[in-house]
Amino acid sequence: MGFRKKNKSPPVLSHEFVIQNHADMVSCLAMVILLGLMFEVTAKFAIMFITVQYNVTQVLEGKKEPVNFYQYGPKDAATVVFYLLIAVILHALIQEYILDKMNRRLHLSKTKHSKFNESGQLAAFYLFSFAWGCSILTAWYDYLRMYLLDSFQVKFFYICQIAYWLHALPELYFQKVRKEDIPRQLYYICLYVVHITGAYVLNLHRLGLVLLVPHYLVELLFHASRLFYFSDENKQKGFTLWALLFVIARLLTLTVSVLTFGFGLPRTDNQGFSLAEGNFNVLTIRMTCLAAICLTQAWMMWKFINFQLKKWREHSQNQGSKKKTTSPKSKPYKREPARGGATNGIVKSDDRTSPRARKAKAS
Repeated sequence: MGFRKKNKSPPVLSHEFVIQNHADMVSCLAMVILLGLMFEVTAKFAIMFITVQYNVTQVLEGKKEPVNFYQYGPKDAATVVFYLLIAVILHALIQEYILDKMNRRLHLSKTKHSKFNESGQLAAFYLFSFAWGCSILTAWYDYLRMYLLDSFQVKFFYICQIAYWLHALPELYFQKVRKEDIPRQLYYICLYVVHITGAYVLNLHRLGLVLLVPHYLVELLFHASRLFYFSDENKQKGFTLWALLFVIARLLTLTVSVLTFGFGLPRTDNQGFSLAEGNFNVLTIRMTCLAAICLTQAWMMWKFINFQLKKWREHSQNQGSKKKTTSPKSKPYKREPARGGATNGIVKSDDRTSPRARKAKAS
């Protein structure tokens, strides 16, 4: 990773050089943007990357002081880029100072090593996002207009979410992810980017937060359980709890989405389509969003069911093989040698007939 001391230095600007030093290169780029704040000529340009833009001041009923709210616009792309760089740096720090040290102690195989790093990074992100989302949900107390972002925290939360999942795309190259794992990771990265960006652009911030918080809790439990499993394969109880909460989260997501798009939004007063006001409350967009959520949940349930069936088959096969190896042996039989035209009889080992009687009978 970027902060690690290397014995061999690869050629400058080669693939190996970029992979080993990408965190240092990104840190330098972020420092250049921060240094731009020190000069008046570049301050206006640099502040666009660092601070949240498009604040709107309004006076709410029952409040004397004005309140700042936030909209979105094209300058948000610059903010996303800056915090994408920050996400790359934090990714390298977690990998270097936490996950790599744990990997050296566990002595995992290459396959488990890759999965351990993936779960370690995602568990840290899910834990942070879950705590942050819960703090925002508990702080809501005013009814605000739909086309305005609620507060600085809400907009900054979505900016950081989009930046993190976009940073996961170049990390596939920086982390040297195996080719067979790339399609699986691309699927869920793209799903996160599309859904979170859609909620941000369509001003579905409350719905997005309500759906993300329980989903992140379930994913946090899964990756934490996988980390414990890699440290000790006997620790598998967390997967049972995860399976139960996974199904509950899918049902909760479908229920909240149907109530919102099917019954809540159609009954509001601000019906219509307006880009200037950020109003997208029309039937076509509502049904498109609902269909996207339902299809995603159905796909996740299909993958979940196939995963559980695969584990059940493996468990059944292991149990069957154990029974075969531990089954009691049958009593041994002795085959009597053939004599003349007599048939070859099988005599049990516990036959108490005397040898002289058996010889007379055979003759």
